Amino acid sequence: MIADNAARGGGRIIQAMRFFALNSSRPLGEAIARVGGFPLDPIEERDFTGGEHKTRPLVPVRGHDVFVLSGTHAEGPLSANDRLLRLMFFLATCRDHGAARITALVPSLAYARKDRRTQPHDPLGSRYVAQALEAMGPDAVVTIDSHNLQAFENAFRIPALNLHIRDLVAAAIRSRCEAQDRQDIVIVSPDAGGIKRAQLLREACVEAGLPEAGLAIVEKRRVQDVVSGTLFAGEVRDRAVWILDDMIVGGGTMLRAAHACAERGAAEINLVATHAMMDKTAIQRLADPLITRVYLSDASGMPGAAAALLGSRFELISVAGLLAETIERFHRDPEAPRTPIG
Repeated sequence: MIADNAARGGGRIIQAMRFFALNSSRPLGEAIARVGGFPLDPIEERDFTGGEHKTRPLVPVRGHDVFVLSGTHAEGPLSANDRLLRLMFFLATCRDHGAARITALVPSLAYARKDRRTQPHDPLGSRYVAQALEAMGPDAVVTIDSHNLQAFENAFRIPALNLHIRDLVAAAIRSRCEAQDRQDIVIVSPDAGGIKRAQLLREACVEAGLPEAGLAIVEKRRVQDVVSGTLFAGEVRDRAVWILDDMIVGGGTMLRAAHACAERGAAEINLVATHAMMDKTAIQRLADPLITRVYLSDASGMPGAAAALLGSRFELISVAGLLAETIERFHRDPEAPRTPIG
């Protein structure tokens, strides 16, 4: 439990902590508060005719260490733009009303995939989002498994911290291996861009007490939304494979990799993703009988529809403990936002 002892940050005396979750992220906020042993403070969120809205804290924030949780991916009736603007307004409101320090907890950042120019006159959406958030006055931003870590860190001028769930995934893999009494596993990247992510998960698996896993990579090229590529590097025959990506949106990339592994004789095929930003079509794709189990985190909202459809083939990896620990670390140590995480 976080104590409300006074702390000093940036020359300001911080008397206590406030933790808010915007309504669209409330289920995760409640889980974080439960694990961390601190309250989820109340807010008011109102929608008005004409599409405008108002969000405000219902408790004082002056002199407090404020943490605000909200994803910025599209979910339910709210678009990515809607959720981003609501977060921005709430951060600015807390700053206007005298918060001593503000940390934005944004597990999923909108426009993170638009981190480079691929066509003439292209925008850099990830940088523009960073600039917009910074303009609202937060002292630090925290995300989880950023699509491009270098782009994320370079986009912000304030401390920007990327958390990862690979240790949680490694624990899930170990549990599955123990249940199946098997050690012959392969970590698969569904495209070349995820190779580093797959390598880091292999290392985490060793640290979790598993033998060194194999590594496989599926070729993927996308030109004008047409995906191609037939190369497959790695050996998966008679092994349990774990296909890892940072997000699932349409599900096509993961399903394509799953079929490639099945064609090469994989014994079982598991999918793992941090951000489950899926529509009904994507969830139905994950129900393909080739797929043994699907592991998704709640970083981008509770993937309840996937759980309902997949039943026992679905497993949730909760990030609540990871975020609760980060909140406590930031609250106790003013320099924590500037300390990289390995």
